[in-house]
Parts: sequence; structure tokens; C-alpha cells
Amino acid sequence: MILTKPYLRGFLLVVAVLSSFMHISASAADKTVLNSDAEAALKSLYASEPKAKQLASQSAGILVFPNIVRAGFVVGGSGGDGVLYKKEKVAGYYNSGSLSVGLQAGIQSFGYAVFFTSDAALKKFQQSKGWDIGSAPTLVLVDSGVAKDLDTTTLKSDIYAFIFDQKGLMAGVALKGQKITKVK
Repeated sequence: MILTKPYLRGFLLVVAVLSSFMHISASAADKTVLNSDAEAALKSLYASEPKAKQLASQSAGILVFPNIVRAGFVVGGSGGDGVLYKKEKVAGYYNSGSLSVGLQAGIQSFGYAVFFTSDAALKKFQQSKGWDIGSAPTLVLVDSGVAKDLDTTTLKSDIYAFIFDQKGLMAGVALKGQKITKVK
């Protein structure tokens, strides 16, 4: 496919926007700030979704990304830094990034938390050299309808995710790949 001028302009715009976000992400990677943001994000999630707090008490670990920024125009991407908690203590730092291509336009920010309900799932995640959402073990995305039915008898998956604090607008249909990697 030959890039026409509108596609080229869109691609350059996305590259410029993502470059500025990556710079913001890199400067925000200060662990004290990231820890504070992750703790505040969890408190916000627990306040808006009480079942998340219940799930946290039954989880071996929680991976929190307090601020993911996503932008795109035909080609898009997202990124942000997160904290892994194990028994309410910091167990590591991670980066989440994605690339997408398709009919899409916009910019948004959001946070998400991944709850590992078994030691085996958490251990597998920690030992991996990066975790691709989509090829990872089954992950259940929890919305308010699903959350109402979560209890010890309905928890069947090893991994649950909540998306929260969505701002902005991103519309379209795109093929997307997302990867989570440990920050050293």
C-alpha cells in the first residue's frame, strides 16, 4: 500500500504525539511518583468498584497501570508505566505498550489493573520475558455487570482486569497488539 499524503500526515502526527507521551512517561517513571499514582488509582478503582477491593483481598498480585495514553490516526499506539503489588508491597515495575493499525482516530487516557488470583498465574507472569495480551492466559475484562456477580464461587479465571478513569475519545476499528514488559 502506498502512503498517500493524508496517511503520511496522520502517521507523522501520531509519531509526534507518541514521542511526546513517551517523554512524559519516561520522566514520570520516577518510582516515588509512580508508586503514589498507582496507589491513588487503586483507591479510585476500589471506591468506584467495590468488588475490585474484594478481588484484591483474594489475589496473589495486582499489576496497576495508573495512566496509559493512547493516540492514533490510522496508525496508533499507547504506553504507560505500572507497579506490581504482591501482598500490598511493591514487587516490580512494568511498562505497557501497544501498536495498532486500522480505521482509528483520537486520543485518550485510562488506567487499568490486572488481578492475578492464583500464585501460579502470578509466577508465570513474573517469569515471562514480556506478556502479550491476546496470547496470554485467559484474561477476563471486568465491567460493572460482571463485577456484580463476582464472589468466591464465580471466580473461575486466574486473571481479571479492570479499566478505569477513561478520558478522551478514541474511535475506530483496528488490529492491535499489546505487550507488558518488566522495567529493570
